[in-house]
Amino acid sequence: MNPYAKLITLTSLILGTTITISSNHWAMAWTGLEINTIAIIPMISKSHHPRAIEATIKYFLVQATASATILFSSMINAWISGQWDITQLTNTTSCILLTAAIAMKLGLTPFHFWFPEVLQGSPLTTALLLSTVMKLPPITILLLTSNSLNPPLLTLMAIMSTALGGWMGLNQTQIRKILAFSSISHLGWMTTIIIYAPELTLLTFLLYTLLTSTIFLSLNTSNTTKLSTLMLTWTKTPMLNAALMLTLLSLAGLPPFTGFLPKWLIIQELTKQEMTPTALIMALLSLLSLFFYLRLTYFSSITLPPNSVNQTKHWYTNKNTHILIAILTPLSTLLLPLSPLILFTT
Repeated sequence: MNPYAKLITLTSLILGTTITISSNHWAMAWTGLEINTIAIIPMISKSHHPRAIEATIKYFLVQATASATILFSSMINAWISGQWDITQLTNTTSCILLTAAIAMKLGLTPFHFWFPEVLQGSPLTTALLLSTVMKLPPITILLLTSNSLNPPLLTLMAIMSTALGGWMGLNQTQIRKILAFSSISHLGWMTTIIIYAPELTLLTFLLYTLLTSTIFLSLNTSNTTKLSTLMLTWTKTPMLNAALMLTLLSLAGLPPFTGFLPKWLIIQELTKQEMTPTALIMALLSLLSLFFYLRLTYFSSITLPPNSVNQTKHWYTNKNTHILIAILTPLSTLLLPLSPLILFTT
């Protein structure tokens, strides 16, 4: 991509995200969402591959529909209550329409079908933006309107997302699709607690962004997109492969690592809210996600390929690992001892 075009798209992404998360008016929030959508489209389609063009069209149609639904919901609320303030969402129809639109933008079940396909057709760096930065504005709108939303509807969508993210990730061989279903599963955890403890949703999103950024940057450094290629990366970058294994276990939520912290706090808060069955269901469904994380770990660091794989051998590998990976990997695995400080501040 042309450097000037890349500068314009990245600036537009930052501008759109800033407008949405700092606005208190529905029109300004909608404007920020539209700027984000238009800015990310050239980054998805920059390879000019038919798969990338298909992903771009799917993304544009879904995001345009969701943005129009958000605008329609805010107009209904303003017509009935006379308020354009985001926090003054009082109409029931507007609440349901807004929940559906935000679920469509985030990729929550049952509006999740577009997300794995778009991620599969995007480059790894663009897939990282779609999984992290592009989810911040919709989550911010959910946080601002959390007091007006329907708790049973959000809980049902969260359980469905966690279940589907675990089930659909089991039989995938493309790493981007596995990480897409992982994102859907983590969004289910964020949605469960957003009404009762919004600060935990924000903490979960920040830690998820940290872990996912580490994984995508590691995959981008080793140029890995499939499980068959992942089995060969240990010969090229053994230290990076070991760090990737630990980060995947952290994203799975195993106790010694950073990823265990948000699940622990969410289950604790759900138990305090007398939602023990929901906490139990979410904990059991997370075992499905744990299975394919362990599968990724098994392929990356423990097994050797049993036969010759039809992949081009790299005679020379650039060993200059990105400096961000060196910074993010310790944070992705060793932040759990800081949990008493986080609990004290929250």
